[in-house]
Amino acid sequence: MSVSGAQNRERIGELFKLNYHWLCARVRSRMDCPHGAEDIAAETFARILTLPDPGSFREPRALLTTIAQRLMYEGWRRRDLERAYLQTMQNIPEQFQPAPEEQLMLIESLLAIDQLLDGLTSQAKAVFLLNQIEGLTYTRICEHLGISLGTVHTYMAQALRCCYQVFES
Repeated sequence: MSVSGAQNRERIGELFKLNYHWLCARVRSRMDCPHGAEDIAAETFARILTLPDPGSFREPRALLTTIAQRLMYEGWRRRDLERAYLQTMQNIPEQFQPAPEEQLMLIESLLAIDQLLDGLTSQAKAVFLLNQIEGLTYTRICEHLGISLGTVHTYMAQALRCCYQVFES
């Protein structure tokens, strides 16, 4: 390992020693589960390791807080999507429900779509999903959501732009 690599490891070790318990306490104040807070704090430091120069930030606590908040939001978003999916599955007869492995793949797909459309309004996401997943025409979406045809076109354009940006990068 190079000298800079060894120095980075030492910096991160020091950063961890100085801030892990602080970060756990900070995250715990926003969560109900102390073990979840420890998981978020650990994942935060794992993400720090993936940065190009992980020991070179000026305000380490601000960076740690930002990463931890993003991880909490991702967790809450996942929980909300899973809850909505499971509620929907309750309305489907048992013989038509997918196997547990398929359910996990569906939830993962929903999360990927949600991340893909991140930044859109909930109504723009609804337009995209109604068209792409439910197969509704623009006219039916207008009726379903009570919005104009022009608004549906605008929202679809925004959603498709998000998709293209992901595929271009």
